[in-house]
Amino acid sequence: MLRLSKKMLFAIEAVLDIAYHAGSEPVQSREITRRQDIPRRYLEQALQQLVREDILIGVRGPRGGYRLARERRRISIGDIVRAVRRMETADDPLQETTGSELGVKVVRPLWMEMQGEVMKQLDLVSIDDMCNRAHKAGIDSEGRKSLDFII
Repeated sequence: MLRLSKKMLFAIEAVLDIAYHAGSEPVQSREITRRQDIPRRYLEQALQQLVREDILIGVRGPRGGYRLARERRRISIGDIVRAVRRMETADDPLQETTGSELGVKVVRPLWMEMQGEVMKQLDLVSIDDMCNRAHKAGIDSEGRKSLDFII
């Protein structure tokens, strides 16, 4: 069942943070924790899952961190939601085969249909769209501040 869990919210915020605040160096998890106030235990789990799902790339080393695995316009909120859903272990009541006839034949199919519509909408929103929203909201990008365009 599609629900907005803390892990899902944190994963979306983390990917958006990496995209929005990225400069020339990878974004370190401690920077995300500082800016987004995400507990490290949630953040590290989410970041590792996003690396496994090819949404992020983990960069090792003292100046390591995370980068987007592809252009921000090619990563949708739906991609992130699916990645986190695969990580979460909670049982999905929509997948149960037992239940009342009304539940199995009427309520669950309706819920699955609605969930499909929500996912279609989430697939239409890219990380680039979210970065543009952040810019319009007047949120400063730390990565843009640190870029130096000396010619």
